[in-house]
Amino acid sequence: MSQATDDELMLAYAAGDAAAFDQLYERYRQPLYRYLLHAVGERALADDLYQDVWSRIIHARDGFERGNGFKRWAFRIAHNRLVDHWRKLDRQATDAAEGMDHLASDERGQPDSQAEKDEDARRLRDALMQLPRDQRQAFLLQQEAGLSLADIAEQDGVGRETIKSRLRYAVAKLRTALGPAREASGP
Repeated sequence: MSQATDDELMLAYAAGDAAAFDQLYERYRQPLYRYLLHAVGERALADDLYQDVWSRIIHARDGFERGNGFKRWAFRIAHNRLVDHWRKLDRQATDAAEGMDHLASDERGQPDSQAEKDEDARRLRDALMQLPRDQRQAFLLQQEAGLSLADIAEQDGVGRETIKSRLRYAVAKLRTALGPAREASGP
């Protein structure tokens, strides 16, 4: 069943095939986690949300229908969980940027290239957290989840052109935020 589609695996899991779930989990564990981590910027919070998303996927398995597209369905669950989280906190997403310095790896004893990669990752997380929530969501759904503009628009309940605009602004802001250090570090 390793060549099975995501939908086939989810339907098999809903019918009781635990191995099908293992394959789905292996396919989506990293993309879903990265999406959540980049959305909230805190590893501990992303861990909690990640576990909750998979729990919701498990509990909703009987409601999954062929043709829904597991990827789109799973990221919609993750997106909805993020929206619930932000509503509960009743604060702007940029507030989550506080305390993000602990995400950078301990650089003692690491080669310079690893320290540079860690610094680049930290700068990207910081830049993502500075984006307005709707722009960050659109960017992450496209880049991390690989969703199409139409899928993101449907999920957010807005037009395709609105998503294109959000992405355009997000990319421009990220380029501005990340550009100076890249120039300083050379080609």
